[in-house]
Formats: sequence, C-alpha cells, structure tokens
Amino acid sequence: MQALLIEQTDGVYQTVLRDISPEQLPAGNVTVDVNWSGINYKDALAITGKGKIIRQFPMVPGIDFAGTVRHSEDPRFHVGQQVVLTGFGVGETHWGGLAEQARVNGDWLVPLPEGLSDRQAMILGTAGFTAMLCVMALEEGGVTPDKVDVLVTGASGGVGSTAVALLNALGYQVTAVSGRESNGDYLRQLGAANVLPRSEFSSDSRPLEKQRWAGAIDTVGDKVLASVLAQMHYSGVVAACGLAGGFALPTSVMPFILRNVRLQGVDSVQTPTPRRLEAWKRLVKTVPASFYQQATVEVALSDAADAARRLLNNEVTGRTLVKVTQG
Repeated sequence: MQALLIEQTDGVYQTVLRDISPEQLPAGNVTVDVNWSGINYKDALAITGKGKIIRQFPMVPGIDFAGTVRHSEDPRFHVGQQVVLTGFGVGETHWGGLAEQARVNGDWLVPLPEGLSDRQAMILGTAGFTAMLCVMALEEGGVTPDKVDVLVTGASGGVGSTAVALLNALGYQVTAVSGRESNGDYLRQLGAANVLPRSEFSSDSRPLEKQRWAGAIDTVGDKVLASVLAQMHYSGVVAACGLAGGFALPTSVMPFILRNVRLQGVDSVQTPTPRRLEAWKRLVKTVPASFYQQATVEVALSDAADAARRLLNNEVTGRTLVKVTQG
C-alpha cells in the first residue's frame, strides 16, 4: 500500500511517497482502510519539517482521516463500518491518515456521523471539528446571536472559514479577518457581513481599545489575539484555538479584570468522546450544504506534500482534502 512517509537519516529530513507493507503499521486494535484525509496546518509543518511536530521516525503524517473498518478487535466497531478520527497524536506520535491503511486505538475513533458521507466528514475534519468546539465555547460563555458582532481571525483557513459558515448559519453577525484581501468575496459567500485586513490587528495595541466584539474565535495568536482581547465588549468571550502567528501573548490582565473578558482555550486533540459526538452532531445539523462546495481543494495522496508547502506559503483557501484511495 502507499503511504506518505517522513524520514530522518543522519540529520536529513525528507518526506517521500513509499510502498509499505501493512505489517509495518503500528500497534492498535482497529485497522481502517483510509478513504480521505486532509492537510491541516500541523500536517503542513510536519511534512515540510518547518515545525517540530514529529518526534519519532519514520512517521506517516495526517492528523485526521475517514475510512472503513478493515479489521477490529474492539467490540464497538465492526468490519465494514465507516469511522472518523481526529487528534489523539495521530500523525505526530502514531502513524496517521496519509496512507491507504491506518491501525489505531478504537478509543480514538467515532462512527461516521449519520447524515454525512466520509468525504464530507473530511471536508470538515479537524478544522471543522475545532471550529464547532469554538462555537460551543462561545455559546457556553453566554455569547448569543442577538449580541453585538463576533469576530473570526485567520478566516481564510480551514478552522476560520468553517467558523464563519457555522456562526452565520446560527444567526450571528460575523466579521472575518484575513491576511489575503483577495479572499473577501469568498468569506462573504460563507456568511461574513464584514471583512477586515489582518494588518488592523497585527501591530502593538493598547491594553484596552474601543469595545467592538461580543465574542471572537482566534486561530492566530500573538499580537492578533492581544488586539482582539483589547477590543472585547464587557463580559465578552474569546475562544483561542491556534497559534499560526506565534505562541506569545503580548497583553496585560486589564481586559480580563476591567472588562470581565474570558479567554477560553480550545483543544481538539484530547477532547473526550461525549463532547466529540456532540460536536459532530452539531456540525451535521448546522453546516449549510453549500459549504461542502465552497471551502474545499481536493488533491491526490501523491500531491499532498506539495499541498502542504502551498498551505504554509499562504496560497490555500479553506480546507485541503486528500483523496487517499483512488478509484
């Protein structure tokens, strides 16, 4: 079978498409024929070697996948069943989805949500799953559609574009922030009422600025997140799920103390199964049908490495879907 393999020999880091034997797959109690995977930001860092994502070699990247159970020693899953995986270190510490088969722990899988094809599930993938967790965090913080605007940073990416579509479908007034002016029409088609350039959020901000946002989903971090926090309304909520712009947070405690702002971290890797199932259920119910045509670039497994490079070069809009099995 074919697999995208990351290797490091004598300090030389390379990503190559290889034929491997199923016997080489790591330990696990469920083997899945992978139909679809994706290129996430973390995958792009791993494939290109520009981030210290991979700790052991060789490694098959791909932090999410959808496919069909080929063999199972887990009573919860049976041969022929369609399943989805996101997170749990797959593609980082355990071989992931950019191969024609994956062997994993059944605890990491969920059944393919009713109402989704496996292709649609991977159009959403880790990005859509994370976006839904962020929306749920805003809701749980009391940010409702009747409040003032909500903001989404990094809106042209997988998480951001899904978040825009979800928030609009739920009735929120959405302002999208993007580093690419050319994506304005795309973001408005997804449901953004306004589109702002990232440059408005990239410079040093004062600890408190004019109050503008009732809620925000931030995928960027660093100065962008600091600027967003300074502009939150009293009792506003920021769901932070990414650090594409850096992991620093150059701000003060003033937004949190003087404006009662809540900064809620959102992790999709170790999310407990009940919350995973709830997030997927919400995605099926909320994502508009048009989203599956609007927000996807599809590539073959042989083109996955090039797609990763293009993503890091900020040349990709929305979600990159990888068709792992051909035919």
